[in-house]
Amino acid sequence: MRVMSIDFGDSRTGIAISDNGGILASGVETIFEKNPKAVAKRAAQLSKELEAQRIVVGMPKNMDGSIGFRGETTLSFIERLKKYTDLTIDTFDERLTTVSAQITLNEANIRGDKRKQVIDTVAAEIILQAYLDYIKGGKQNGR
Repeated sequence: MRVMSIDFGDSRTGIAISDNGGILASGVETIFEKNPKAVAKRAAQLSKELEAQRIVVGMPKNMDGSIGFRGETTLSFIERLKKYTDLTIDTFDERLTTVSAQITLNEANIRGDKRKQVIDTVAAEIILQAYLDYIKGGKQNGR
């Protein structure tokens, strides 16, 4: 199963896709757009182009597991996205994925403008890999 992930943000949204076997996540692009409607349209278009069979959206939760303002914004985005695709859309806890992405970029010595260009895509890749591991019964704890 080919799964696409979305790391939705206020001004940048990262996109990643899995391989056909649903085993390995790869970054695709960062959408530089503030308008949620435009982001939803582009994400739906990408899901078709990439032949995704499911979408997973990173759900920003508070450290106590509750859904705050960013989570509510993400839920609104998901409702908008549903208008442009009929694919199943799951959410997956994205706590600390940006921190993981920063560590990955530090290790790769990616800094400055290049870092801003890719951090959300790397975060989408981390979300997707964790999701794939979870649904395959891998190492991740249930989220």
